[in-house]
Amino acid sequence: MRLRLSLFVFILVALVSCSKFSKVLKSKDYEYKLKMAHTYYGKKQYRQAQVLYEELFPVFKGTPQFDDLYYNYAFSHYNARDYATAENLFKGYLEVFASSVRAEEVEYMQADCFFKQSPKAELEQSNTMRAIGMFQVFINTHPESPRSKDAELIIEKCHKKLEVKEALSAQLYFNVGQYKAAALTFTTLINNYPDSPKSDEYKLMAIKSYYRFAAFSILEKQYERYTKVISEVEDFQDRFPESNLLKEAERYLTLTKNNIKSPNNEQTPQAARK
Repeated sequence: MRLRLSLFVFILVALVSCSKFSKVLKSKDYEYKLKMAHTYYGKKQYRQAQVLYEELFPVFKGTPQFDDLYYNYAFSHYNARDYATAENLFKGYLEVFASSVRAEEVEYMQADCFFKQSPKAELEQSNTMRAIGMFQVFINTHPESPRSKDAELIIEKCHKKLEVKEALSAQLYFNVGQYKAAALTFTTLINNYPDSPKSDEYKLMAIKSYYRFAAFSILEKQYERYTKVISEVEDFQDRFPESNLLKEAERYLTLTKNNIKSPNNEQTPQAARK
């Protein structure tokens, strides 16, 4: 019974709201319509606000009211999570109101639209890159802004996502047996993100990749490729002497030296290069 009553009340309220909005739409009083657009916006009824703002856009263009109209119209799309449209509107606002006191905020919001459109790490990251670029421009342009701190945190989040994407790509190369590509990609990861807490993990994966690349190579190529494993392990020892992965890295050093000493690999470096 209560469910039916609640449903009836919901439908009644919806009908009344639609009826009221219909009356607003039919009104020829543009000032009244603008007031109602702001009212709908304030009540978070963004779709109704957008319909009215769209109609009033050419009416109030060039008037003192246009600033508030344009600003709220852009934010109505942002708050409705239509970030692509919001980004275009924020961009347009800055072109029309370049000297507005709201310009700094809108610049930040335009960059944030790209961040909000940044997908999960497995997918293409052009919006993530765009967000990094735009937030960096914001920081450079407004170094004293309180929003610059937030911009720095978002840039950090974006870099972490790009790091995850590169790590997934490197791991995929390893999983499908493309060991040379995996080794190079893990090495690039270390160079791109030298302060990453996972740097020693990437280095170990590079060692594993180089080891498998050598092991699956033709005999004539193995000596040279095993020596690369040795140099990578030695580099690991220098760079990560306190890592809890050091013993695992050194295990590959032992395996590699044993393989080089095996009967099939008893050749001089010069012979191995032929």
